[in-house]
Amino acid sequence: MEYKFKEYTETPLKINHLNMGGKNPQGEEINVTSRYFTRDGKAWIGIMGEFHFSRYSKNEWYRELCKMKAGGITIVSTYLFWIYHEEIEGEFDFSGDNDIRAFIMECKRAGLDVVIRIGGWAHGECRNGGFPDWLLEKPYKIRCNNPQYLEKISIWYEKIYNEVKGLFYKDGGNIIAIQLENELTDDAEHLAKLKEIAVNTGLEAPIYTVTGWNSAQGAKIPVDEVVPVFGGYCEAPWENHTNRLAPSPHYFFNRMRNDSAIGTDLIARADDNDGWQLPYDRYPFATCELGGGIQVTHHRRPFIKPMDIYAVSLVKIGDGNNLVGYYMYHGGTNKIGRKSTLNESRATGYPNDYPILSYDFQAPLSEYGEVREQYGLLNMLHMFVQDFGETLAPMEAVDAAETVAVNDTSSLRYGMRTDGRSGFVFINHYQRLTCLDDAENVVINTGSVMFPPIDVRDEISFFMPFNMDMGKCVLEYATAQPLCRLGDTFFFARIPSVKTEYKFDDGEIFKDSIIKYKGITIITVSLDKAKYMRKLSGCVYIGDNCNLYEENGSVVSVEDGTFECLKWNGSDFEKFIINQPAEKTEVTISDITDEPFCPPYAEELSIGGERKRSWKRINVSGSYGFAEINYIGDAAQIYADGELIADDYWYGRTWRVPCRLLYGRECYIVISEIKDDFYREV
Repeated sequence: MEYKFKEYTETPLKINHLNMGGKNPQGEEINVTSRYFTRDGKAWIGIMGEFHFSRYSKNEWYRELCKMKAGGITIVSTYLFWIYHEEIEGEFDFSGDNDIRAFIMECKRAGLDVVIRIGGWAHGECRNGGFPDWLLEKPYKIRCNNPQYLEKISIWYEKIYNEVKGLFYKDGGNIIAIQLENELTDDAEHLAKLKEIAVNTGLEAPIYTVTGWNSAQGAKIPVDEVVPVFGGYCEAPWENHTNRLAPSPHYFFNRMRNDSAIGTDLIARADDNDGWQLPYDRYPFATCELGGGIQVTHHRRPFIKPMDIYAVSLVKIGDGNNLVGYYMYHGGTNKIGRKSTLNESRATGYPNDYPILSYDFQAPLSEYGEVREQYGLLNMLHMFVQDFGETLAPMEAVDAAETVAVNDTSSLRYGMRTDGRSGFVFINHYQRLTCLDDAENVVINTGSVMFPPIDVRDEISFFMPFNMDMGKCVLEYATAQPLCRLGDTFFFARIPSVKTEYKFDDGEIFKDSIIKYKGITIITVSLDKAKYMRKLSGCVYIGDNCNLYEENGSVVSVEDGTFECLKWNGSDFEKFIINQPAEKTEVTISDITDEPFCPPYAEELSIGGERKRSWKRINVSGSYGFAEINYIGDAAQIYADGELIADDYWYGRTWRVPCRLLYGRECYIVISEIKDDFYREV
């Protein structure tokens, strides 16, 4: 069957129309057009991953940032949670794990840019959305242009500035953007005032962002002063019920930026009749909250699969996303404050209960720095965007000739980005928790190129190029997915169920894994190898079912063991050995009958009513590795010498806790009784 597209008509490009942009001391400029971002005068797509410095150990920041960079991240976004830094009014703490300056410098050391999300209100599943308790006790309105609130915001911004001064892009630093507030959907005047205060304080960056989601009309923002950024999650654990959700629209090519489902737990429905409409045509499609995973709430506990995440990101790129931003990309652990826990909970007036400590988010990099499978899948997209972003960014999204309804499981889901001559065809054959019918003999007709018939089967998402300029020749089409390039060598991934074929504009067709033609080389690798391909310091590596990254100039593996990896030497892949000996730690978990003590945070074990509790003793012989805990219950906590060090809401995945948190301490696990009072996928 032949699949066509709607007619492409170029949208006029607006430039120099936003009150943004800036140069560094070397003269490089970052700016924003209506369609894409620019850097040094070239179209540019950033890959942004959220990582909360205050939810991780300062001693481990650099290593984790190196893992992020190896996964294709180029920008780190991070919240400054006000309550973490001024829990007691007037007592500011930017030391230790709260040291934002040290974190930004570690980002620069790792070769990463930074977006600071400065609030005041942040959300991030933090207590009070990040507001200190004392602020909520004030007798005046907050999150508005109340002079008394603005006075406190000015102090907060000034304290941030004092920590990060000299690290801005204009100074030669790596802070390239600032997000003001979060999820403020109906007060453009307040957002404009926050920008004014930030700029006057010295918090200057080429780009200022605000979250743009709300109703279909979008958030009310100060037009031309900020870039609205959007999100898209595969699930919504904040929904106030325990039923399965309808199919997510994020698995369809629909060019939807504004996901009005985000924040429905906290955002009041906007008045759709007040005449406001966010002027999308003034801004590039930018995201800050593509779900890298999803956090579980007490009442909704989705079990995330790698394709749940990868397919959404691929669809959004196909829809025109020109700032690929994930929330979260790296999980973390909440701190416990001097006066209270710092997690969001119903006890604090919020709609959801989240774990006291765990903010794992089922992210590509876990709460403890382990790699999940979506990390490698997403990196296939990231390598491509880094190497071909200058070409991709100006291309516009074009819809399929026929719209696919949200409950349609048989029609092919596809889209295109093009400049009218060349481009990329995107196909998504995946819907979370839904089986899609296979499509046989699919013939894609872009209007300028006809692809050969392909079969689209099983759970796959992919894209294919047409009229791709390879420098010395033009690739008319490839039924393989481009990954990255080194000079005149191009790397592609083989698409499962699709026969690989390369056709050049002179009619030559090749089906080999290694192609040398007119001065270029094309290397095709399997999807399994592509998931472990990394581009590190200008070299291409493939891990031996291990995740390679670069730390302090050396290529190492996240996992310990002996691995026979590959490195491209310019003409072939040569083998090299990674040898990181794995130590042996014995873990013993045994039942005990008597409760050793009353758990200090027993309220987490009795959400929704009293529950029976069972206890186990845990012993580890060393600090290496992880203790694997398989249990079925409502919630579990681990205490070491009476201190709460880890917690978990059960959702079906093995709970892995670092032995270093347990070694040399008297440790107990307490598990609360499971009841049929939450949504689960096991």
